[in-house]
Amino acid sequence: MNIDFLAHPAEEVAPKLLGRVLTCNTPEGTVSIAITETEAYSGEADPASHAYRGRTARNATMFGPAGHLYVYRSHGLHWCANVVTGTDGIASGVLIRAGRVIEGEVLARQRRGERVESARLARGPGNLGQALGITAEHNGADLLTGTSVVLSEGEPVPAALIRVGPRVGVSKAHDWQHRFYLAGDPTVSAYRLSPRAKPTTGA
Repeated sequence: MNIDFLAHPAEEVAPKLLGRVLTCNTPEGTVSIAITETEAYSGEADPASHAYRGRTARNATMFGPAGHLYVYRSHGLHWCANVVTGTDGIASGVLIRAGRVIEGEVLARQRRGERVESARLARGPGNLGQALGITAEHNGADLLTGTSVVLSEGEPVPAALIRVGPRVGVSKAHDWQHRFYLAGDPTVSAYRLSPRAKPTTGA
């Protein structure tokens, strides 16, 4: 995959990531998911972005270069995976919200729980990170030339299957149409409006 594919604003890259494959190689084994849901975060121009107030030690990876993995912990429990996009020095990233496990389902199930349905193994960003085995050690991983976490081509997704909507669970800029997902796919997470959300204007 060429870096030029990712060197664009997050909201342009996010729908193009649908159908691509994200693979994590760990000592325990390999798990791959086909991406079915994404959310774009536009850095310092986006009130819901981790980079809204500028660069910090936590969000530095988000400022580029494109093609790396930005990992953060959600609610102190789950590691979430983001693909860094855009121009080096300007924060931009796409949260991988959900996917379909296409390799390593046995390992993913060990991590998520034996009774978890196949469609739910990587549904939601925290579950996806857990199924893949993503941890803080993967922050900054090169997705295009590295070996620990790899982004690769997948099955083409027909444009007619792509849906657009507001982002899930964020309280700021929640109504920006920056969520992209595959219509009717059982692995896609349910929409949830944050109880703290207020109407906004913007992208």
